[in-house]
Amino acid sequence: MAKITAGIGCSHVPAIGVAMDTHITEQPYWQPVFKGFEFSREWCKENKPDVIFLVYNDHCTAFDASCIPTFALGCAAEFAPADEGWGPRPVPVVKGHQMLASHIAQSVILDEFDLTIMNEMEVDHGLTVPLSVMFGEIPQDGAWPCPVIPLAVNVVQYPAPTANRCYNLGKAIRRAIDSYPEDLNVHIYGTGGMSHQLQAERAGLINADWDRNFLDMIANDPDKARQISHLEFLRETGSEGIEMVMWLVMRGALDDKVTEVHRHYHVPASNTAVGHIILENHD
Repeated sequence: MAKITAGIGCSHVPAIGVAMDTHITEQPYWQPVFKGFEFSREWCKENKPDVIFLVYNDHCTAFDASCIPTFALGCAAEFAPADEGWGPRPVPVVKGHQMLASHIAQSVILDEFDLTIMNEMEVDHGLTVPLSVMFGEIPQDGAWPCPVIPLAVNVVQYPAPTANRCYNLGKAIRRAIDSYPEDLNVHIYGTGGMSHQLQAERAGLINADWDRNFLDMIANDPDKARQISHLEFLRETGSEGIEMVMWLVMRGALDDKVTEVHRHYHVPASNTAVGHIILENHD
């Protein structure tokens, strides 16, 4: 049977991808950001997944105001990097796992969670940046280490799903993966955040104390984390901090008690707080 063995929380700051693509990660500004992922890359080599289920948000590339699904599951054979205005990132095409994705779609929808099924979709930095920081630079003509199943969550247009809804969706995804008959080691990613606001009077807002407390809750008290309201996310973490509800999908798919094996937090990275955590299931 397939098994989720670990969950990864990770910011997906677009400038991190640019720093990697332009080979400036050793500059003093960027060194502390990437230092925190050195352990993660070694851990990935030792705990190589067969499939990654990656929860992220689209940044008006696959979707726009004409169509805004709350949860969109990628069931395609592959997902090309999107052109976000300055050309696609020079990274490999993301290969999907159609059999497992279809199984998850059927299981989760029959479990009464409505999903939009995407049989064609481009993916942006929200998905490719977490892969890059976890696995390092990979030539465009190479391949990511394993297939990826994307789940795009709407955190751009109000109303976003609640933290509790995302947490319960994670539990449904866990049930789906647990029931898949092939032996697969699955890692689940929750991406986005942490605190940041990119516009208006509070542009540049970072709340490091709140972010660190959120990392504590994700690791040790997910029941408390899933009760965080939209208003609290907005007030404490800025207009883009709502992205952290996607970490709750990841956390809901894990055991109630997990082992935290790594944590990294740094500010700033392009006016954004960078957060990262690796959690392992006990079994």
